[in-house]
Amino acid sequence: MALQRLDHVSVVVDDLEAAIAFFAELGMELEGRAPIEGPSVDRLNGLDGVRVDIAMMRTADDHGRLELTKFHTPAAVSTQPDNALGNTLGLRSIMFTVDDIDAAVAGLRAHGAELIGEVVQYQDSYRLCYVRGPVGIIVALAEQLS
Repeated sequence: MALQRLDHVSVVVDDLEAAIAFFAELGMELEGRAPIEGPSVDRLNGLDGVRVDIAMMRTADDHGRLELTKFHTPAAVSTQPDNALGNTLGLRSIMFTVDDIDAAVAGLRAHGAELIGEVVQYQDSYRLCYVRGPVGIIVALAEQLS
């Protein structure tokens, strides 16, 4: 067995339109969306009566994908507070490289993001920050310095 690639990361959201707008602000493109349901989906998820809408977002370089999933049935559940910090067990952040971190933060704030901590410079390599995105997801941003 050999791993071929990381295909995508899936995030369950409560407001699909807002999540699409948030990640579009970062420069991701909506690749497609679809309703998903049926017996095979129930068996795959180990749940009964699954009915979801998904939106597949892709990075402009076509190397990364993010699946946004809105559950209609069964209802989505939360296992941690929306404001969980970076030291919380489990998947906590998704990192994107941006060309202008200040502009990215400003644009995301217009979509409800809040800065966690500060924008900091790491050595002479990067400017970095964390923002809280849809359903409490921590989105890490990195601007490479020349």
